[in-house]
Amino acid sequence: VQLVESGGGLVQPGGSLRLSCAASGLTFSWYDMSWYHQAPGKERELVAIIQSVGGRTNYADSVKGRFTISRDNAKNTVYLQMNSLKPEDTAVYYCNAHSRRGFDYWGQGTQVTVSS
Repeated sequence: VQLVESGGGLVQPGGSLRLSCAASGLTFSWYDMSWYHQAPGKERELVAIIQSVGGRTNYADSVKGRFTISRDNAKNTVYLQMNSLKPEDTAVYYCNAHSRRGFDYWGQGTQVTVSS
């Protein structure tokens, strides 16, 4: 199983980025897909999740109204659209795939830096 994130980079405060996570080696539609972030010296935190069935979404309070998670099961890809970025959003962003049977996979992470 591979999860490959892309789309990170340096952006000014107030800017936008779109992260992508391409999955392979698993039945993508069976998995709840999530984005986590981890800032230096801090624990990894859940940012957003989209369920495998029904596509229900949930977000951390800190990103509600600014970030949108979506998935394309035909492309085995999950996205995170990040708008109105703030310096405190700076972190490594990780993609996670979790099945109801307890299988759990992580990507290698992509750096997002919000700075002027």
